[in-house]
Amino acid sequence: MQHIVRFSLIFLLLVIGCEKSTQSSEGINTIGHIGLEARSSTLVKFFSNALQRDMHINVMLPRGYEESEARYPVLYLCHGLTSNLHEFEHIGVPEYLNRFDMIVVTVDVGNSWYVNWAESAEDEHNNFSDHVTQDIIGYVDKHYRSIADRRGRAINGISMGGFGAMSLGLSYPELFCSVASHSGALKYAAGVRASVAKGEDAWVIWPQALEDTVTRYRGIDIEDFSTIRDRTPRGKIFNNIAQVDAVDPFTLVLQIPEEKLPHIYIDCGLEDGLMVAAKEFMQLLMDNDIPFQYGQSAGRHEEDYWGREINVSMAVQYAVMLRNIWGREFEIYDAWSK
Repeated sequence: MQHIVRFSLIFLLLVIGCEKSTQSSEGINTIGHIGLEARSSTLVKFFSNALQRDMHINVMLPRGYEESEARYPVLYLCHGLTSNLHEFEHIGVPEYLNRFDMIVVTVDVGNSWYVNWAESAEDEHNNFSDHVTQDIIGYVDKHYRSIADRRGRAINGISMGGFGAMSLGLSYPELFCSVASHSGALKYAAGVRASVAKGEDAWVIWPQALEDTVTRYRGIDIEDFSTIRDRTPRGKIFNNIAQVDAVDPFTLVLQIPEEKLPHIYIDCGLEDGLMVAAKEFMQLLMDNDIPFQYGQSAGRHEEDYWGREINVSMAVQYAVMLRNIWGREFEIYDAWSK
């Protein structure tokens, strides 16, 4: 009889424990709004004057946008090499956006490295820096309720997009109050400088990649811009080292007056081959007393790392934009004199 009672009590406790576990699990699903339905992503086609062709952006609007008349800050996200604008749909950005009152726009530049190419061939117009900073921003500010100035703009990217975001943000500090890079190829320009100085063509993409007829995250659906080969510009990216230096984050960051510097955020995974570039850029900033935020944690050059860390950078860049929009400075509180 005692054994039966003891067994019954143990069974009852297990059932109660399971119920509590289930209840607590259900109770935390929407903390921070992460568990809410992902924000929808709208693929928008428009004509780019810089490229003289139709292009796409993905636009994600915050909760309540349709019901309000408010204007919102905008975060621009830049994809990596051989990838495209759909990259960010696969690493949690639509879910994370539930936490923030901002518009997210993912851009598409093919395998261009986000620069205006020195020479364009085969009737192409490869002005990809202008495409982002003029055409995309201009389109967004015209068609959405954005805060259409520096206070309400931030730019971020992954890998090649990390280089692109940092290069564009530091080239045009009047456009962005915050720039960020995840696993950024920050030394791309510095890495090709020697080749360009010798009169050689700068490396742009692995030759074998051009033979691939499938690019990750399909869904581009733009004529002559869907395969990796089509999405790689024809022509010459740099003709001389002056053009290289003009887009090099290591050079640009030292040329901006302190009062005009955007907020800088950098992170990289410890097992990522691009960690060396991140550390070197961080060291440059430290040596020159340039403010920045830096993060390093376990992770490789892959989606699992980016999906974890982009939630952090979104929070940081959102806070920076709010700080700039609010514009409040807090007075020193001297408790001792009270």
